[in-house]
Amino acid sequence: MTLEEAKKQIRPVDQEAVCAAQKRWDSIAKPLHSLGKMEKIVMQIAGITGSADVRLDKRALVAMCADNGVVEEGVTQTGQEVTAIVAENFLKGDTSACVMCRQCGTDVFPVDVGMASDTKVPSDLKVMMGTRNMTKEPAMTYEEAVQGIEAGIEMVRRLKEQGYRLIATGEMGIGNTTTSSAVASVLLNRSVEEMTGRGAGLSGEGLKRKIDAIKRAVKLNEPDPSDPVDVLAKVGGLDIAGMAGVFMGGAVYRIPVVIDGFISCVAALVAQRISPLTKDYMIASHVSREPAAAMILEALEKEAVLHGEMCLGEGSGAVALFPFIDMGLAVYESMSTFEEIKVEQYEELV
Repeated sequence: MTLEEAKKQIRPVDQEAVCAAQKRWDSIAKPLHSLGKMEKIVMQIAGITGSADVRLDKRALVAMCADNGVVEEGVTQTGQEVTAIVAENFLKGDTSACVMCRQCGTDVFPVDVGMASDTKVPSDLKVMMGTRNMTKEPAMTYEEAVQGIEAGIEMVRRLKEQGYRLIATGEMGIGNTTTSSAVASVLLNRSVEEMTGRGAGLSGEGLKRKIDAIKRAVKLNEPDPSDPVDVLAKVGGLDIAGMAGVFMGGAVYRIPVVIDGFISCVAALVAQRISPLTKDYMIASHVSREPAAAMILEALEKEAVLHGEMCLGEGSGAVALFPFIDMGLAVYESMSTFEEIKVEQYEELV
């Protein structure tokens, strides 16, 4: 499916299903709204899927893997080769997010959308062998950015066919906090300093190089903040593009997609700027320790559940939300109602 076709197929969530889910929650033998965001998330998922009979028995973590040419500027603590190593570890189940996925019954799907080398990671959706150095030229062409988004949409289509009902977004790409800070700075019209953190442990000197690289890239490429694809192409990365496509695919195929940390938040912002309705198909998981994450969630009008000072990436924060959702759903599905225990139901008081 092309990006333009996807935009035409995105519809508002089903408000009748949301109301039906709320009616079920209100009938359960407990104080009204007392499970807070557990209730809201289940209601949101009902609206997304179009049914108050919420089933999340098959879930996936999609990890978009890509390399970023800007690493040439010394903006990272590790070398670009780490992207390929960690990406292959997803296949082996040997990453932090993979361990967490095993704990909560989630399948892991790494996708090579733009790594600089070929690995055992599936690469049929690969756009190019890493992006270009955005301090010297645009990271991608407009067409390559679109292709990256379409890769994410296609990944959701495949998972929908396989019966998956809940998706967490994840990524792996050395240098991607640099590209994410650049995209966020332009789209939110905030200073580069505000939007840029230390990533995976940069020194003070490294942080200065990172900020300088972003400023030079933005000045050189002049990304258009009114066109999120242009911003993505000029100063973004293919892992961001792929995740933006996953968010859009969730809206097209009516599957809830969970936002991870900073980089995933940036991808969610790109998707929302392309098609505003996609926001209603996204679930916020946690607030990353990266400084811009909270600002982006605020721009998306999303409230995260977890405040654990996490900044690992890989989809770890998104997957950490799954047990919380499962507990809420267990109450929603199996708790007795006021009618069943012959107790007068709570009423909404003004």
